Amino acid sequence: MRALVWKIRWAVETLMAVFLLSMVALTFADVIGRRVLGTPIYGSNDITEHLMALVVFAGLPLVTAAGAHLTIDLLDRLIDQPFMAWWRALITLLVTVVLAVIAWLFFNHALNASRISEVSQALGVPRGPLYFYMSFSCALSALAALAIGITGPMVDPTDTHEEEAL
Repeated sequence: MRALVWKIRWAVETLMAVFLLSMVALTFADVIGRRVLGTPIYGSNDITEHLMALVVFAGLPLVTAAGAHLTIDLLDRLIDQPFMAWWRALITLLVTVVLAVIAWLFFNHALNASRISEVSQALGVPRGPLYFYMSFSCALSALAALAIGITGPMVDPTDTHEEEAL
């Protein structure tokens, strides 16, 4: 099971890298076209907007699975050590519920956008599939939050976060 989860993580990381690379390439080409050739890429704002959402929502499950969300430990000093495990379980449940509610809201918004055929301004790209993707990402993040509450953060034990000098 753990191997499957790591494969899913690798796929999501790869997808996010492709989206980010596409956004950088599009922005570079648009700037060159605008400044050097005097001809911007038509609809680049629409495409960049969609790619930005794809990058952010591809990263959400990764950040959640790694337990890398920002946390505030103001109350940790006030809570007794034996109660801390219950506190963390409560917070994990709260985060899971919040992410699940956001996923449900995005899903309802996606259904509505599909029903009314909501599209982007310049290119007319349908918004429904993007909202479904965002909903799926939030649902996956809710599952990841629940999983790390049970098993702990999903981190690579071989990654020391030390970069080698070139």
